[in-house]
Amino acid sequence: MANWFGPSQAVRKLGPKGRFDPWLLLAIIGLVAFGIVMVASSSIAVADGQHVGEFHYLKRHLVFLAAGGVVAVWIALKVELNTLERWSGPLMLATFALLLLVFIPHIGMRINGARRWINLGISGFQPVELAKLTVVLYVASYLVRHREAVETKFLGAVKPVGVAALTAALLLAQPDFGSAALIGIVTIGMLWLGGARMRNLVIMGLPAIPLGAWLALSTDYRVKRLTSFLDPWKDPFDNGFQLTQALIAVGRGKWFGVGLGGSVQKLFYLPEAHTDFILAVIAEELGFAGVLFVLALFALLVGRGLQLGLRGVEVGQQRAGYVAFGISLMIGLQALVSVGVNLGVLPTKGLTLPLISSGGSSTLMTCVMLGVLVRAAFEIHRAEDARRMATRRPAGEPANDAAIDRPNGELPLAARVRIEPTLGRVHA
Repeated sequence: MANWFGPSQAVRKLGPKGRFDPWLLLAIIGLVAFGIVMVASSSIAVADGQHVGEFHYLKRHLVFLAAGGVVAVWIALKVELNTLERWSGPLMLATFALLLLVFIPHIGMRINGARRWINLGISGFQPVELAKLTVVLYVASYLVRHREAVETKFLGAVKPVGVAALTAALLLAQPDFGSAALIGIVTIGMLWLGGARMRNLVIMGLPAIPLGAWLALSTDYRVKRLTSFLDPWKDPFDNGFQLTQALIAVGRGKWFGVGLGGSVQKLFYLPEAHTDFILAVIAEELGFAGVLFVLALFALLVGRGLQLGLRGVEVGQQRAGYVAFGISLMIGLQALVSVGVNLGVLPTKGLTLPLISSGGSSTLMTCVMLGVLVRAAFEIHRAEDARRMATRRPAGEPANDAAIDRPNGELPLAARVRIEPTLGRVHA
């Protein structure tokens, strides 16, 4: 019977067992712990004002964090990436179906003028959070299967770009301009890291420039966001209210903040203090030092993920490498946009700060994405250990195929140790 979740028992016993990356785990645990503290601090006033109990949002955050953590740990321990690759196509189709469900009355929920949620009864779910993961898995699977075409042919990258464009179109209809742009940029980044020529990607992306400009200027609220971003103090009590309050919070924090729990702006002055603008509360309570600490944790997480992606490609684990690239880019760019919005560098977008902001779907799916990233790192380390075992074998000793982990039916790793430096490919 085929094993759905990993290599055979003999392979696990005789071959390299793999190991979890300590730097990734350190960054993830640090962000989770810091996020719990800041959600508690930033949401008490909001929850008290809504008469739902002062720890309502903290409890909700912990529930979704626990649910996502359980799924993430299960994936990291049990699910091989080749299993996820086999399901990447059906998962992508399921994602399209969920993105369409938000437009069906009584199933989709309209909140603040946008249809982005599916009503699950006890809670709402944002399909876009699932789309962020399924697009990464699909593009990674495509790069593994069609890498040569992506590297050498203009049309080689058309299909994944088309899938990302369709996803973005469904998001723009909700509307969710920020997530649509995020998914498009991550797709282009993965294709470039996978070997696609920048010239081809630029040509494919040229139509998106006038389209994006038209979308940005086609509705009044988007134009107001752009103008208020350029000069929020021109209308500080209406269109520029969110940004001016965030900037006041950042300014009050100075170097080391006013103290944990001491924020004034979170007391109904700063909208969405526990979600979109939680970094402004961090800046006010913990100052520049607190913001720098958050940025350092994200830099460690994203930098380590990209480094592991490069190592995965070098040792022949292209699938794990591309997945690491995609998830690192997705989390890193979302964090960058959230930080930019809070500091007034970018226009206001409804993107949360991963693992820090309070949120249901976002917290849940971020944990799942990180579980996949941890699994990718595990398989990359396992391949590196297998390579070391193969190169250290005494001369004349026959290779033990069971000692080499080959979940995808590839040749023994000992036969694939020559690396072409310029392309990073592993040849037989």
